[in-house]
Amino acid sequence: MEREVRAKGTAVLVTIGEFARSSRLSAKALRRYDELGLLRPALVDPVNGYRYYDGTQVGTARLVAWLRRIGMPLAGIKEVVVLDAGAAAAAIRAYWAQVEAETAARRDLAAFLVDHLAAEEVEMSQVMDRGSLGTLGIRYAAQSDQGAVRATNQDAAFAGARLLAVADGFGERGAGASTAAIDALKPVARSAVPAAELLNALEDAADQAARAVRDAVAGSGAPDESGTTLTAMVWTGSQLGLVHIGDSRAYLLRGGELFRITHDHSLVQSMIDDGSLTEEEAASHPQRALLLKALGGGSGQDGPARADVQLREARPGDRYLLCSDGLSAVVDGTELSGALGAADGPDTAVRELVALAHAAGGPDNVACVVADVVAL
Repeated sequence: MEREVRAKGTAVLVTIGEFARSSRLSAKALRRYDELGLLRPALVDPVNGYRYYDGTQVGTARLVAWLRRIGMPLAGIKEVVVLDAGAAAAAIRAYWAQVEAETAARRDLAAFLVDHLAAEEVEMSQVMDRGSLGTLGIRYAAQSDQGAVRATNQDAAFAGARLLAVADGFGERGAGASTAAIDALKPVARSAVPAAELLNALEDAADQAARAVRDAVAGSGAPDESGTTLTAMVWTGSQLGLVHIGDSRAYLLRGGELFRITHDHSLVQSMIDDGSLTEEEAASHPQRALLLKALGGGSGQDGPARADVQLREARPGDRYLLCSDGLSAVVDGTELSGALGAADGPDTAVRELVALAHAAGGPDNVACVVADVVAL
């Protein structure tokens, strides 16, 4: 019975046992996938209920098995298996880029927790030493500019004594989305959050921002198509808490060297990460604006996208830049570093950076925040 074979037209059908061995999926898994509509048998005997599969289904079954091995949820697999090869490859690449981004965020959190718990006494002594040198503060400036091409400005920028933020809205209600995201962070910035509690506060604030954006775009005809990026920092007096989602960026100028401290949640960044695209090729890629994660009205297969959060230790002399891709996509790192290093203060820096974006054609809105860490 196990090796029973049936014919259906010109196709040769095999039993679920034979198909399980060929596809490297268990019979139990095949029954489950049938129930979910993920992998239907070619024939179900109406009398005894036996399932029979076409040999041409082996490729799909093996793809399902491989996708399960990389941890893709069944809902995602159901979408991938009906795509052609090129579209399926792009979908898998996008899924894995999201996995890597989330893994990197968890790795940063784990590293922070290890350092925080294992070196608490050392950290306290550093705080005391810092106090003997004087209190740290920040000086800041922000500017949002329409650019030379766009009819409206959907970018938002904010700089205050405890909050620095940029957001790049998109879609019909992009302007409202970017404003809502930043406004949602202001309450946590106004509260006196101890440094040790900042990470939890940032998680809560990021969730509040996500809800605020969903509410802001809910009235549009296609809410899934409106949303915003968000890159923000909350100042505690000794640390900066970073919230980030999308392809706006945060940079740190320290000791004359410029470091990018955020990772783009974009298709081209995922292709750079897996080696299929160079930085130079990414700059002209036709899908360079396609985001894998953002705050918006839609939900992914695992729910709304979550922002990355991390903590950074502040040092006197640090200069931070937060910007939308209206700046970073048209002004390269060398120019950014030169303008930031030469400016005599945040006000001068933001003016110079926006001017550089305009000199490069100003094809997009620009949001820009610059902040200096200073000893008071």
